Amino acid sequence: MTNAAVIRERFLRDDPPRRLGNLAANLARIDSFGADPNHADLVRGLAEESAFFIEWAAPAAEPEVQFRLLALQRLLVKWIRAWDTHWNDPQQRQSMRETSRQWARALLQIAGFLPRR
Repeated sequence: MTNAAVIRERFLRDDPPRRLGNLAANLARIDSFGADPNHADLVRGLAEESAFFIEWAAPAAEPEVQFRLLALQRLLVKWIRAWDTHWNDPQQRQSMRETSRQWARALLQIAGFLPRR
């Protein structure tokens, strides 16, 4: 079994709210590790893994949540495709961090781990 298959199997063992929580944790890590320009590869890996988490989580989500997850996945893929441009520009990197933080909070609210505003 490949590493990706092991990660997928472990991810899918959790219930849908916990899956969103795991995705939110990855996004929080993007924010945290993104503060250090030397963590480019780590943060890119988290973005890639998060895109897979969305692929695996979306089928079990409500349609409105699916719509939001797919918007996030498109954003992550946009970042990944132009990684050097986004990462090497301090303003864009800061924007990635802030956006990741906002999405993490939103996902925790959707999953019921934080109260909705």
